[in-house]
Amino acid sequence: MFTTVTDPAEQRPAELLSRQFRAPAPNRLWVADITVVRTWQGFCYTAFVTDACARKVVGWAVAASMRTEDLPLQAFEHAVWQANSDVSGLVHHSDRGSQYYRWYVPSGWPSLGSPPRWARGNSYDNALAEAVNAAYRTELINRGKPWRCIDDVELATAQWVFWYNEERLHETLGYVPPAEYEAARTGASHPASQRTPALATE
Repeated sequence: MFTTVTDPAEQRPAELLSRQFRAPAPNRLWVADITVVRTWQGFCYTAFVTDACARKVVGWAVAASMRTEDLPLQAFEHAVWQANSDVSGLVHHSDRGSQYYRWYVPSGWPSLGSPPRWARGNSYDNALAEAVNAAYRTELINRGKPWRCIDDVELATAQWVFWYNEERLHETLGYVPPAEYEAARTGASHPASQRTPALATE
């Protein structure tokens, strides 16, 4: 199943990243994508927002629909709420999915004084977000199938995101978890992670 739907007639935001998924500090560059999960009751969808600085999942949502207001906007609003800081200058990067670019209008950014700069690309230009989706599917979704219902997926996703951010060792971060890496970059305090063997590491 494909979750990226494009319309060649639509005007799209400019590509700003050129596949360079790096940021000097948190809340400078967020990447976003959607993946599909099959349950006994039908399909549901998970949207992630990942901060490129520490590879940390900063927002997510699970819904029975991919509609803009039900899924990607919810994940974005979750990320804004968790950031609890000024994000008006960040770059928000997604693929060419219609669920994303159709809500890029001033009225669609209720949490911000002004909309952040927007970048888009195809799946090859969204490698960091695709990597998060792949880890999610390998480490959680494919191990837990068949899933009973969306509520089971949502609860398990919350647990996986916490583990991914707080405990999972990331090779690209020098084998430390994203939260620990972010704390080191920002000078914030972060308790030593309690490692768990429940899920595989990178």
